Amino acid sequence: MAHLRSRRRLALAVPVVLSLTASLGFLPGAASAAPLTASATTSADGPNLAYVVNTRTDHRTIASVEKAISAAGGTVVIAYEKIGVIVVHSANPDFGKRIRAVRGVQSAGATRTAPLTAAGTTDEGAAQMLSAAEASKVSRTAAAGEEPLEADQWDLRAIGADKAAKTNPGSKSVTVAVIDVGVDDTHPDIAPNFSPSQSANCVGGKPDTTYGAWRPVDADHYHGTHVAGEIAAARNGIGVAGVAPGVKVSGITVAEPDAGQLFYPESVVCAFVFAADHGVEITNNSYYVDPWLYNCLDDPDQRAIVDAVNRAQMYAQKKGTLNVAAAGNSNDDLDSNALVDASSPDDSTAVTRTVDPHKCFDVPTQLPGVVTVASTGVTGAKSYFSSYGKGVIDVAAPGGDKYQIPDTPSKNGRILSTMPNNQYGFLQGTSMATPHVAGVAALLKSTNPWASPAQLQALLKAEADNPGCPTAPYDGNGDGVVDATCVGGKHVNGFYGAGIVNALRAVK
Repeated sequence: MAHLRSRRRLALAVPVVLSLTASLGFLPGAASAAPLTASATTSADGPNLAYVVNTRTDHRTIASVEKAISAAGGTVVIAYEKIGVIVVHSANPDFGKRIRAVRGVQSAGATRTAPLTAAGTTDEGAAQMLSAAEASKVSRTAAAGEEPLEADQWDLRAIGADKAAKTNPGSKSVTVAVIDVGVDDTHPDIAPNFSPSQSANCVGGKPDTTYGAWRPVDADHYHGTHVAGEIAAARNGIGVAGVAPGVKVSGITVAEPDAGQLFYPESVVCAFVFAADHGVEITNNSYYVDPWLYNCLDDPDQRAIVDAVNRAQMYAQKKGTLNVAAAGNSNDDLDSNALVDASSPDDSTAVTRTVDPHKCFDVPTQLPGVVTVASTGVTGAKSYFSSYGKGVIDVAAPGGDKYQIPDTPSKNGRILSTMPNNQYGFLQGTSMATPHVAGVAALLKSTNPWASPAQLQALLKAEADNPGCPTAPYDGNGDGVVDATCVGGKHVNGFYGAGIVNALRAVK
């Protein structure tokens, strides 16, 4: 399964903003990113790979670069002119080297290390389905005014979302796009709030808006449906409730349809641009961009990935979209001097390498302006799997933790939400924490409709509850070994950023 997760916020992202800007010279001016398509003959001397070619944004430069792409044995899949990102396929093994030497090309590189075939997610462990018998048992404990399965949703109560819904469930004028493996909009808890006109399939880098194209290819592609339910499952007397049950939710599919479910850069670029151009206020990004867990700027391919995705997500920000992303499930200190990455590239043969997270970035989590989210369990402690880091984590939210057991009917410390085919199930991960933050952001946008992405980030932090660093050494799984060290104070620290988000304050 691919890698789903999330991470940062604006004020704390300044060091990364500066380093990215200084290193890459982003960003081009942004307007309506109307795509243009072209074709060319490719060489068959090597594996057919996908590339992103990043250029200046004037039409003359892009036209000139497209001619050079053809001459170098590449085929243009789509060009996003307003951000200067061109998606290319080529079987020429020297394509990257040749195109990087072309006038007007600012960065270019392969987006995968394995040949194209006819994304990464951040949930931790296998899904646990709720059986009909278990659901019936939980339903019998529902209090008046609660959804049938809400007794198992400790996460809503942890951030005051149950009380917030009575004051303001969110506005239908606010949409959260779930950039993921697909969303089953036929689920009875999702259907009332789903927005087909803001949904698409972006796999391969070019949007397909055919009705239903955003749906998961099978029940194993459940991640996006679970996330969508956490954000906006309707309070309709069926199943569960979302953090913001009155807002709209859309699905933008970016994961490859096979069992790997990888999230390649060109698909994510497409998703950010599509969301921005279709009036989406908030995107939920519970993944990292494959094939590299950390993209190092001294590698031309990885540098081009950072450049392309950053152009797209910054374009979305400039159009008024807040991007929320997961910090990851590696229990990594993202403010450390060195991390071991043994999983990259994940689409071919991984090689163990040591990286500096200040120079090698988890994308989109560590990009400027993206809200970076850590995960907590029912006790409010950091989840055992959640990555952390002072100056990197913006806020935290419930993402589940199997070692923190709630006093609920199912006694399950994971997060209960919707699954394909009208099912419900438990998952844990920073993937689950991120939609809680996206949902609270949607409530903030509902009550502050003129708030910019930066202002929404500031509100998320200002209204969060920060428990501060734990006083005892952190042992997430209870095995007697210190698993992580929290740095910082009561206001900002590495485990919680500015704190755990608060839905009730968002509507007040």
